[in-house]
Amino acid sequence: MIDLRSDTVTRPTEAMRAAMARAEVGDDVYGEDPTVTELQERVAAMFGMEAALFTPTGSMANVLAVAALVRPGQEVLCESRAHIVRAELGAHGALTGITTRTWSHPDGQVDLDAIREMYAPDMGMYFVRTTAVSVENTHNFAGGAVLPIEDLRALRAWATSVGCAVHLDGARIWNAHVATGTPLAEYGAVADTLSVCLSKGLGAPIGSLVAGPAELVEEARVRRKRMGGGMRQVGVLAAAGLHALDHHLDRMAEDHEHARLIAEACGVDPATVPTNIVVVDVPSAPDVVAAAATQGVRIGAVGPQRVRLLTHLDVSRADAEQAAKVLASLLG
Repeated sequence: MIDLRSDTVTRPTEAMRAAMARAEVGDDVYGEDPTVTELQERVAAMFGMEAALFTPTGSMANVLAVAALVRPGQEVLCESRAHIVRAELGAHGALTGITTRTWSHPDGQVDLDAIREMYAPDMGMYFVRTTAVSVENTHNFAGGAVLPIEDLRALRAWATSVGCAVHLDGARIWNAHVATGTPLAEYGAVADTLSVCLSKGLGAPIGSLVAGPAELVEEARVRRKRMGGGMRQVGVLAAAGLHALDHHLDRMAEDHEHARLIAEACGVDPATVPTNIVVVDVPSAPDVVAAAATQGVRIGAVGPQRVRLLTHLDVSRADAEQAAKVLASLLG
């Protein structure tokens, strides 16, 4: 099977497994796992942040980051298809008591005019206060769209002028970095907090990090424990992340190339596919998903007439070409 359902389906390489097996470990709840500490310090430095915290999932990283910026009863603004409001099962409201409002953009982009209009300063006890804006780069449900660094800088400048925080959901920020050449530190400079994922394009089996000011990261550490996310000898997993950063980052360009190859076969303009996600409109998503599976290609439905395909570490050039052939025949 060629599995294009998600870039989370990768399996650790033999080299990654070896790195995990030899990892030095300690009790991370006590702050004594040296491999976790190395990973946290490295990721924080990559983005120019003071500190970072290892978490089991990207959803937890987002909840911790947003909760550090937005208090119960306050709100965060985000795009209508953002992961934090569409794919985290209402965790932000259920666990931390915050509210959300959204703007809509066909490509998941920053709409600064809409954000300015939506923004609500502290207006007393009768109105919900906006204390953060969250942006997602790349934008998952907008087909892996990249948010231009110029737009993020403009958002940062405006947010600073009104005293509003910015969270960057960077689950696939690595893809944006590889696709555009924008240094990671420049992405870090536009955000108060950010989350990054190790288990998507980087191919680690698990793990994300939340990064930001040291004080906020320490608050996130307390919340992580409260949410049941304290982990013990977890250096074996952090070692996978370190290996991925060393060996799997630059090769993401191959995933982007493979995605464009598949997109063209599906009748999608490759120029509209900047990273590793391809979204295709079809007459019946369930029918196309089922038919592709019978021919050895797994894809996912993201709507009744829309399917999504993601390239990743476990999809070779030959796999991409075979998938393209199958999908082209199915879609006519």
